[in-house]
Formats: sequence, C-alpha cells, structure tokens
Amino acid sequence: MRITFSPIAVPEGGQETIGSVSVDVITVDGVAYDLSGEPEGGYAEPEGEHPFAGRIARVDGELRVPLQWRYSRATAERAQPRENPVVVVADGPIPDPILRKAEEDA
Repeated sequence: MRITFSPIAVPEGGQETIGSVSVDVITVDGVAYDLSGEPEGGYAEPEGEHPFAGRIARVDGELRVPLQWRYSRATAERAQPRENPVVVVADGPIPDPILRKAEEDA
C-alpha cells in the first residue's frame, strides 16, 4: 500500500494519528478500512467520516491511499517537508512521517 500523507497539525493535547496495514486493510486510529474490493485501475471516493484525503486507487496491483495524518505541534519540528511524505507499507505499523523535535526540546 502506497500512502501519501496530508499532515494536519492539532493543538497540544489533540489526538495524533496512529495506523497500520495488513495486506489491503488499513487501520487508522482503531478503525479498520477494508480496501480489498478496489479493482485494478479502479478508484473510490470515500464518503462520510473517514481519514482519507482524497481518491483511493489501485494501480499496478498497489493501493494508493491519501491519508490525513494528525500530529501535535508541541512535539513536531517547526519546519516540515514541503512535499507530502510517501511511504510503502505491505504489513505492519504505518511509520510517523512527521519530523519530531529532539527529546530534550519537546
């Protein structure tokens, strides 16, 4: 699964995003989204309440998922990359794409 992050800063104490992937299932903040029904070359426009930042597609067998990623400004570096980070995860936790302050600076 190719995940493109759309980082969203939340106030101090706000809930940060956590997630994981298991084949075609992405779990975000404890809610599992089964994307296995997405056909090759197809796409889905998520509706209702969800963590996605746009259209989900399957290209060359790979799901491409734009994901809103909430993070706390209190623990993040002020300067973040200008481009939205992208990771590929086949199975396991989704890595945090946010540049964090050094422990003693947080």
